[in-house]
Amino acid sequence: MPRPLRTVLAAVAVTLLAATAAACGDAGGLEGAGATPTATSPAKLWPDLAPASSPAWDYDNGEAEAMHVTAPRDDIRRVRPSALVRQEIAQHPGDYAGSKAPYRVTARRMAYCDKEPADSRCPLLKAYYRDMTGDGKPDLTLGFRLLPGNQTAVRVYTVEAGRVVQVMSNNDAVSGVELAGRSVIIHAPSDLADYEYRFQWTWDPEQKVMLLTHDEMLRIGRREHGLRHPGHPSPSVTP
Repeated sequence: MPRPLRTVLAAVAVTLLAATAAACGDAGGLEGAGATPTATSPAKLWPDLAPASSPAWDYDNGEAEAMHVTAPRDDIRRVRPSALVRQEIAQHPGDYAGSKAPYRVTARRMAYCDKEPADSRCPLLKAYYRDMTGDGKPDLTLGFRLLPGNQTAVRVYTVEAGRVVQVMSNNDAVSGVELAGRSVIIHAPSDLADYEYRFQWTWDPEQKVMLLTHDEMLRIGRREHGLRHPGHPSPSVTP
């Protein structure tokens, strides 16, 4: 006659406990980690606090700017990067022209670009071509030094109906830039040792512009700080 199910389960349980006890007694065996801390849920503070009417920082602040530059065959690679920077200088004289313009040295040093061999005084950085807007065509991610000072301009350009359009503009003390999917990730130094800022700009297909979608400070470990972050990034060329 078969034994009741509870008897069978009890016998199996006794066997497993005996085996576990024997294993725990062996050198190198499993050992108890002690009591597990009790999980606590987040404590919600000030539940009656009225919500803010507007954000502290305007993340939804991306702007597109048509450049007075055409792209032959709708190909951004046929446009000289230096031509786009010179056009920006022409469209924003308050930033580049005159003895009191914040980036007047950048405008002067553009005279050293497009030379063979390359002149280190040219403020342009290497241009990168990658589809950032999802239309299957390469877009241009461009960087150039903003002088005097230690800031770097990061720009993204696409082509719409043959016309070059700037869809991202950011000026900051930059320590690194990455492209990930439809996003540009900018690393910026922090005044706080062993930390850095990271800003993520992501393409928005509805607004047809790149928006500042992520802003955080992360620990990166010990390093030498040669730059000091001036504050929140400027999303456009002209304040």
